Amino acid sequence: MTEETHTLTPLKESIVIESNELLDKLPPHLKQYIKPQNYEHYTPMNQAVWRYVMRKNVAYLSKVAHESYLEGLRKTGISINEIPSMYGMNRILKEIGWAAVAVDGFIPPNAFMEFQAYKVLVIASDIRQLENIEYTPAPDIIHEGAGHAPIIASPDYAEYLRRFGEIGAKAISSAHDIALYEAVRELSILKEASLTPDASSAERGAYYSNIGDAEKRVETLQQKKVVPSEIALIRNLHWWTVEYGMVGTVKNPKIYGAGLLSSIGESEWCMKEEVKKIPYSVEAAYQDFDITKPQPQLYVTPDFAYLQQVLEEFANTMAVRKGGWRGLNKLIESKQLGTIEISTGLQVSGVFSRMIRNEDNDVVYFETKGKTALAYRETEVIGHGVSRHKNGFRSPLGKLKGINLAIENMGPRDLAAYNFYDGKPIEFEFESGIHVKGMNVTGMRNLKGELMLIQFTDCTVTYKDEILFTPEDGDFDMAVGKEIISAFAGAADYLSFDLVEHELSSLGDVAEMSEEEKELNGLYAEVRAIREGHPHPQPLSFEGEGSKLSLIFKRISEKFPNDWLLPLEIYELTGTAEVFDYLQELKEKRPEVAHLIEGGLQLIDKTGNLN
Repeated sequence: MTEETHTLTPLKESIVIESNELLDKLPPHLKQYIKPQNYEHYTPMNQAVWRYVMRKNVAYLSKVAHESYLEGLRKTGISINEIPSMYGMNRILKEIGWAAVAVDGFIPPNAFMEFQAYKVLVIASDIRQLENIEYTPAPDIIHEGAGHAPIIASPDYAEYLRRFGEIGAKAISSAHDIALYEAVRELSILKEASLTPDASSAERGAYYSNIGDAEKRVETLQQKKVVPSEIALIRNLHWWTVEYGMVGTVKNPKIYGAGLLSSIGESEWCMKEEVKKIPYSVEAAYQDFDITKPQPQLYVTPDFAYLQQVLEEFANTMAVRKGGWRGLNKLIESKQLGTIEISTGLQVSGVFSRMIRNEDNDVVYFETKGKTALAYRETEVIGHGVSRHKNGFRSPLGKLKGINLAIENMGPRDLAAYNFYDGKPIEFEFESGIHVKGMNVTGMRNLKGELMLIQFTDCTVTYKDEILFTPEDGDFDMAVGKEIISAFAGAADYLSFDLVEHELSSLGDVAEMSEEEKELNGLYAEVRAIREGHPHPQPLSFEGEGSKLSLIFKRISEKFPNDWLLPLEIYELTGTAEVFDYLQELKEKRPEVAHLIEGGLQLIDKTGNLN
């Protein structure tokens, strides 16, 4: 697909995004999180924030970042001077086999991972405000676009990111994870909601009260001691590699994590001796992190290939590979849509509610509640979707009593001996003591020719004194298999379920500006236009061609005495002593931003006008 023939993909009714082949392949349950970038919503001040951070970072990171960072900036076409457009990023990322998309703020962890599996970089299109220019815990386009995108130009790292998404999307969440995600998302939406300048005191009181309540909910959930779920553990691995990873040796590490690459403060902090450097290993999965503070320790991988080794080591501990009663138990405790695969390859997707185990802890019976679908090799078994199994699914597992043989391992003689004939009544018992009696209607086989599903009518299933199924419940579809070999989050065939239920928030929507904010942004826009119209290294004086800058500087110093970034841009263009002295005074007046002003001055001294 070329730039000229790109498609427009409809998401929800009136929402349309510019697309490409990778985005076209995304399933509906991922497309529901996509929002248009709305590039016109970026203010001139937003553009100045991007430019400052990028210039500062590139100057510093050229010394401490992994070699692929600067090369990646070039390959991905990310500009130092202006916020990248999503379509422009897509057009260039296509050359390295990836795509980018703007999403609706915080999205569920499994969905975030699944985007990566499709080789789609998730971008939060918001940008941090000037007061948070050094670091923001919320995802923003500086973090995503300037942090993640350049490093995926490295083939080893890009494959690690894709594989991480593939495995991470299968990780099982706990009910606690879901509650925390919903609380954090609610808080982020509330914090991004803007009050109009003329809001009443009652409206302001309700606004801050709601934020306070939401913060308490998040804090309470964060402090609750729970056994970490698979998604919590793999999220730790993601944090210590993709977000805060270092590569090389403990004594001479380089930065590659997006959280470090996109943060002026943390990229410098992390190189200090007081930040402990630890050789990366699977133990990082068990090291928690605090998103609101600089990290006291960081992990160093020898190279990007080693990241995959550790990932596979962790994956070997997950239910997707181990199955068994522990895997099923994780799904039951999650209370979320999940899938088990049994030894014949039959996959059962639904909300699991119960299991029965024998004395060896083998699962001998399981149940789901509500809509359930059966699949084989990630494709729904014809006739066994949610319309047939709208009230759940249940089945015994294991070997038959007396012959120590599972049904899928029976040859024609064994099946005949046990009267497994279509259209014949049958009665049999499992080693577990589960008893099945009914009319054998038909069976379905897998690609190996093994029975994987048998349908009965007029069927009764019992276990000890409990009736598990009666003829009044309808047809009984019995899964054939001796054991559970895999358990994972989500559906085997995502088309089996209607998973589009996300309501787009107001995150990233343009906020109403006060008259003062409009004026300040207008001044930023004027300086930007002057810089773009004067692409020469010679400074402008406050007379003649640069006289307009003199008027803007006077207005800034009188009306907006706390703003430091625009005077810095004016000094970059003019080198005027008057502006320099003003910035020095501002450093004294506002010590909390003195290092930011000084950093900008040093950059100008070293490079001159960066145009």
